[in-house]
Amino acid sequence: MSQEFMLYIRNAGDAKAALSADEHLAFIKKCETYIGLLRAAGKLIAAQPIVREGYVISKTENAWTQTAIDPANEVQVGYYHITAKDLAEAVEIAKSNPEFEYVPSATIEVRPIKLKEEQTNFVYPK
Repeated sequence: MSQEFMLYIRNAGDAKAALSADEHLAFIKKCETYIGLLRAAGKLIAAQPIVREGYVISKTENAWTQTAIDPANEVQVGYYHITAKDLAEAVEIAKSNPEFEYVPSATIEVRPIKLKEEQTNFVYPK
């Protein structure tokens, strides 16, 4: 039985800025191939790049804080929502991501998705 996992892709700063136009195009094409292979294997639920702009919001007892994301720091740049038989397979899928070939600072966080609350049997919507 398959489980669902999130692959959160992070880069330090604008790591792809050092790529030439040809290298960037080659990277994009390899990502498209990677997505196609995952889709053909029935492993892909969704995948999206994420723009480097945005905010982190938080709340203290009585106030909200909104801090702009600093693209010079490590930022999440995309995600893949996949299925895999277990965490080990999800890690192997992450290891084949083209991000590692083009961005030395790339990291991918691999996390299982909780689909249901055991105590209440609440099933999270898709």
